[in-house]
Amino acid sequence: MSNTATLSAEAGRVTGSPASRRLRAADRIPGILYGHGMTPVILSVARRDLRVALSGPAGQNTILTLSVDGSSYNAVVKEMQRHPVRRNVSHIDFVQINLTEEIVMHVPVHLTGVAKQVVAAGGLVDAAVDSIEVRTTPANVPNEIVIDITDLTPESVIHLADIKLPAGVVAVGDPDMLIATVLMSRGSTADAAAAAVAADAPAGEAAAETSN
Repeated sequence: MSNTATLSAEAGRVTGSPASRRLRAADRIPGILYGHGMTPVILSVARRDLRVALSGPAGQNTILTLSVDGSSYNAVVKEMQRHPVRRNVSHIDFVQINLTEEIVMHVPVHLTGVAKQVVAAGGLVDAAVDSIEVRTTPANVPNEIVIDITDLTPESVIHLADIKLPAGVVAVGDPDMLIATVLMSRGSTADAAAAAVAADAPAGEAAAETSN
């Protein structure tokens, strides 16, 4: 479940691209804090402090006690914008939360186990998504969703509705959303088709096909 951390921020930064570039040059990240019923707060955080705060198992879903110039807010990261080339964080959005009210968060999906039947047939299990949205209270947000693929067969498909979630956690989205599927190599697919044709053919025809 989500970890907690404390993060200090400075409010009142000057907005605009030149000011933001100066902040980044000083190894600070421009950002904003907003939430229901509050006036948005323009702020900045030290890059190192943010990295430390989000270094726990919950990662970006860590519940933060955000300290801004003497005021304290319960918050989570809503969005992190990254530089298109360097991929470092260039802007961050925080959203204030109520610890007793449900929120919607993205949670990573992790496939575990070895699908022996799939491997034996020459296939592999392919993850269609790397995260899903869930609704729950902040303290109940899972660090990740683990899906055991051990018993999958070449015909298996995993949809959102198939995922077993912890108590109090509800998946958000289309129940038929594809989570994982089985990919078969071209050769194994052709072999399976030939085997199916042979199984359906009369004994004489199957023998002739085999001899050819």
